[in-house]
Amino acid sequence: MLVLTPLAAVADVSAEDTAQLAAFSDPAQIWGRGVEAVIEEAYRLCFRTVIVDGRVMNLRMPFAENHERDSLVEGGWEFLGKGKSDPSSLWPVILSAFRTRDFARYIETLRSGAEQVIIFDIAGREWSVSQDIFDIARMKAGSYHGLPHRPYVLVHGNGVEPGDIYNYLYCIAWTGMDCSGFVWHTLSYIARKVNVNLGTSLRRALGVPRGGDPSYFAGTAFYNSQSREIISVDDTIKNLKPADILLFRAVDGTMAHSAIIQSIDFSRGIIRYIQSTDEAPLAERGVHESFIHFNPKHSSLSLKDSSLEWTQKRFSPFPGEKASAFSDDGQRYRAYGGGRVVRLRAMSPIIAKLK
Repeated sequence: MLVLTPLAAVADVSAEDTAQLAAFSDPAQIWGRGVEAVIEEAYRLCFRTVIVDGRVMNLRMPFAENHERDSLVEGGWEFLGKGKSDPSSLWPVILSAFRTRDFARYIETLRSGAEQVIIFDIAGREWSVSQDIFDIARMKAGSYHGLPHRPYVLVHGNGVEPGDIYNYLYCIAWTGMDCSGFVWHTLSYIARKVNVNLGTSLRRALGVPRGGDPSYFAGTAFYNSQSREIISVDDTIKNLKPADILLFRAVDGTMAHSAIIQSIDFSRGIIRYIQSTDEAPLAERGVHESFIHFNPKHSSLSLKDSSLEWTQKRFSPFPGEKASAFSDDGQRYRAYGGGRVVRLRAMSPIIAKLK
């Protein structure tokens, strides 16, 4: 076991243990050797097993959000890599955050045995604690006094939970992946399996300037663009393939969220897609798996059909904040004229080589 810091009592699993775990849970054992297994590998790179304050935790990559919460502050902020960095770049930064005295103080607060309200100042990358009985009572009563850039979180002093780690990484470390950053990571990972650099291949299509990072330009707007690299797919279930991209509309009709299909089980009627978002149950904020259930006899249905069961529930990112306008991903996909499915043209020959 590699001890990272005595301050926060955090340890990372050893390389040997990681290799043994990987062999034990080889995606190919479930998904074969095709693109489904490769997507699963990319997904698992967004998880890390650590020991925090004596507790083994399987951490997921946090969601990253730029400029959606900074309307009440001057200057705003940007998450590391604008939410487009891949896990190999992000995990070292996250583990470094665990080594700080500030994180150690945060852990001590969480195990203090006292109920408190932690107030995060995202813009200042700071946090403070209120032990005021009225602040605590208001939180318990559902009267939330936080602001978008100052989330309030009620803690009970019983020790650290994975959600507490997420809150710190999101509000203080500004570290994570946004929705399109995760999609790009997955597509790029697939391409690397056959020695293709997707960023180099699509540099012109993405409009990347000299010296620019292609990942910064591969946002949801690109997947919804008129680029010849984007193939629009009829969203009936029988037409779907792994690595297809799901697009969800915002109230203004633009596409505001993207996810990627990992597999379609036509015999059992299950679509598995993966995404990064914070409008999810607290334990799922960040990168997580989601499912759509359908009747295998009715594979000609559109994803917009209300008979499909989208199991992914939607909640506010922090308890007490304004709730999501949708109860589940299905409502969100059907909203504002309905979502869209697209396919990246460059992926077709890449996926063919993985069969």
